[in-house]
Amino acid sequence: MGEVAALRIEHLRKSFDKPVIRDLSLTIPPGQLYALLGPNGAGKTTTLRIVTGLLDADAGQVSIFGHDIAREPLAAKAVTAWLPDEPMLYDKLTPAEYLAFVAGLWRMDPRLAATEAERLLRWLDLWDQRDTRCEGFSRGMKQKVALAGALIHQPRLLILDEPLTGLDATMARAVKDALRAQVDAGATVIITTHILEVAERMADRIGIIADGRLLAEGTLDDLRALAGPDEATLEDTFIRLTAR
Repeated sequence: MGEVAALRIEHLRKSFDKPVIRDLSLTIPPGQLYALLGPNGAGKTTTLRIVTGLLDADAGQVSIFGHDIAREPLAAKAVTAWLPDEPMLYDKLTPAEYLAFVAGLWRMDPRLAATEAERLLRWLDLWDQRDTRCEGFSRGMKQKVALAGALIHQPRLLILDEPLTGLDATMARAVKDALRAQVDAGATVIITTHILEVAERMADRIGIIADGRLLAEGTLDDLRALAGPDEATLEDTFIRLTAR
C-alpha cells in the first residue's frame, strides 16, 4: 500500500461573484515544506481556507492524511494547524495563558500541555515574556505566539498563510528556522507566499498558482526545466509560466 498523502486536493472548484478556484488538483507527500506561490488574488488563501474547513468547496474533494475534510472534519482537523496571515490572539492573555487556553480546546492532558507550552515558549524565545500580556507585543512577537499556539497539539500538517508578511529580518529568520525544524521532525508544512525569494529559499517543492489554476509544481529544478533550459531563477520561471 502506498504512502498516504499529507494533503490531496482533487478537482477543486470555488466561485464567489466569479470563479476563484478552477479545477485545482494537488498532492503533497508528508515530510515536506511546500510553498504555494502566486500573485495576490490568485486563489491561494481561498484554497487553504477550503483545506482547513473554513470554506466549503463548490465541487471537488480534499483529504488530509486520508481523512476527507467534508466527511471526516474532526479527524482531518485533529492533525492540522492553521495560521492565518494576521496573527489572531486574545491580547489580554499572556503567552502562557493563551497556550493553556488553546491546549484546553484540544482537550490535551494538562501536564502534557504545560510541558509542551514550556518547550515551545523557550524554543521560540518567548519564555521571558510568558507572563506579559500580548497586547503590547510587536507583530513578530505575536506571530511567534500564534505559531506556538498552532504547534501546541503537535499537528502533522501545519498550514500558514503568508507567514513572513510584516516581519523584520530577525523575526522572519526565527519563523523560517521554526518551520524547517518542524519538517525535520517529520511534520508537513504548507505556506502561501507571493514573495519569490521566500519560496526559493524555504521550500522543498513549489506550486505556482494563478487565476485559480495550478500552472506547475515540483522542485525548483523541475520548475526551471518546465520554463526552459536557460532559466536561472525562480523569478524568471514564474514570469515565463504565468505569461503563457
